[in-house]
Amino acid sequence: MAEKKEEKIIWDAEFTPKVRTYWLLNGGLVLLFSIVGIPLLPFWFIFGNKITGRYLNRMRCTLTEKNVRVSKGILVRVEKTVPLDKITDMGLVQGPLMRLYGLHALSLETAGQSSAGSLIKLEGIKDVETFREAVLGQRDTLVAKLSDGSTPTTALPAMTSGTTEALLADIRDTLQRIEGRLGEQA
Repeated sequence: MAEKKEEKIIWDAEFTPKVRTYWLLNGGLVLLFSIVGIPLLPFWFIFGNKITGRYLNRMRCTLTEKNVRVSKGILVRVEKTVPLDKITDMGLVQGPLMRLYGLHALSLETAGQSSAGSLIKLEGIKDVETFREAVLGQRDTLVAKLSDGSTPTTALPAMTSGTTEALLADIRDTLQRIEGRLGEQA
């Protein structure tokens, strides 16, 4: 098994504690407006404080030379590593309640993303505008290095036109076999 080389960490994002209050109020408003959730409001504010604290303690966002690594969650842990050269957009969202607390939600979108919306959404990063600019700047630096002749780790090997044609012929033949078998089953 190949030894994994550790990447240099450029920025380890910090999260503001104000995001806990935002999450508590946001959850409270959802319960309030759902009408049936009104009796649950006292429980939410008692137990929600602990839950939001644990959630905040488990949130991590790290910018390295080649990736953005994110981990979060309590019961369901989510860990994602996004190659910088695949990032297409990093948006900032700030609703009225977020403005009240001086918070932003950072959304990260990638090329080839299969679902609508953002791949990663993080709320409450301290100095989020500077973090966003650091990620985009590192992405631009990495893409410039890759375009100077380096090979990205996710790139396919270069193919000649002869190998490309052979590969396409193999794919065509495989698809025809699949189609034939599906026709037999019908």
